[in-house]
Amino acid sequence: MTVEREPHPDRNRRFAANDTIRLGVIGTGIIGFYNIRSALTVPGVELGAVCDLYDGRLTRAKEVFGQGIIATRDYREILARDDIDVVLVATPDHWHDVISIDAMRAGKAVYCEKPMVQEVAEGRRVIEAEKRYNAKFQVGSQGVSSIVMQKAQDLYRAGEIGDLILVEAVNQRHSSLGAWQYSIPPDASPETVDFDTFLGDTPKVPFDPVRFFRWRNYRAYGTGIAGDLFVHLFSWLHWIIGSDGPTRIYGSGGLRYWKDGRDVPDVLTCVVDYPQAATHPAFNLQIGVNFVAGGAEGSFLRLVGSEGTLTFAGDALTLRRAPLPAKPGFGGYDSLSTFPQTVQDAFVKQYGLRFYDVPPSINEPRDIVYTPPEEYDDRDDHWANLIAAV
Repeated sequence: MTVEREPHPDRNRRFAANDTIRLGVIGTGIIGFYNIRSALTVPGVELGAVCDLYDGRLTRAKEVFGQGIIATRDYREILARDDIDVVLVATPDHWHDVISIDAMRAGKAVYCEKPMVQEVAEGRRVIEAEKRYNAKFQVGSQGVSSIVMQKAQDLYRAGEIGDLILVEAVNQRHSSLGAWQYSIPPDASPETVDFDTFLGDTPKVPFDPVRFFRWRNYRAYGTGIAGDLFVHLFSWLHWIIGSDGPTRIYGSGGLRYWKDGRDVPDVLTCVVDYPQAATHPAFNLQIGVNFVAGGAEGSFLRLVGSEGTLTFAGDALTLRRAPLPAKPGFGGYDSLSTFPQTVQDAFVKQYGLRFYDVPPSINEPRDIVYTPPEEYDDRDDHWANLIAAV
């Protein structure tokens, strides 16, 4: 079943010339390029400037998006421009708070890639800046703008799975790229990479292209599995059920295979406790991530309720209705066979009388699968939401 996509309120809007929204991009790595393409699907958005600390990415941005865009190593040059309205922050995690706050201070709307920050205190400072400068600020957890996630929220609120009992989340990878072993350009050098600026306030180390191009592998620059992957799971879950978050988290993991100099785990498991709230009962969440999964690749988020499950895997959402039968049943692997025969006969008779009035239930479809339209990308809608706010 295809989830119907309502036209986004900003997609068919007619823009006057002075309504054009000009985008400045700080960080043109993998996600930077994805975000540029999504932002440009929104009518009226133009790419004005890009910033990166590797010269090759500046060259590539011009190759792809036009020679007329401004390209610089210094993000402050973008913030100083009056013709830039919105800034994308797609840098390594340790720069998110600094650049986001600087951008809001400069009067820019900000789309900051997830995770918003490395430390809780940094997050508070970003929120304070958003309030102080009355800025538009959005984190790149694009799943909350997804029409499929909206459908999941609708089904949950309608009580389709009963009372929430447990949530399961799994992400399994079995490849070098899946373990963040990204390609390193052969021309990487102290001349083509501004490594000192990349380091920022982290400990000074000699030039190392591995640290620069595979920064997720290091605590100093990234947030490991939790910051890269858990953030999506939490944002999806909290959006669907309207949760304010857990009260206890137990985590365990280690570096089991990718011993390439990284200092973050490649296997991580968590058990998370949620208290009762207005929108959900108390429940547990269990998460497992494995970067050397023996070929068992894939990911899913499953909400398990007393009457069914909601499973999000890939682009599909599957509702499985499985309410407990009104008649509990007997026999099989049951203590009934251990009773004396006369007691068994009495039990069966009492059972029949007790449940005589329970009507039979019709067999409903076991699984209902919802999918988005072909070529749908929730990142496009996430950008449309920010631009509409601007």
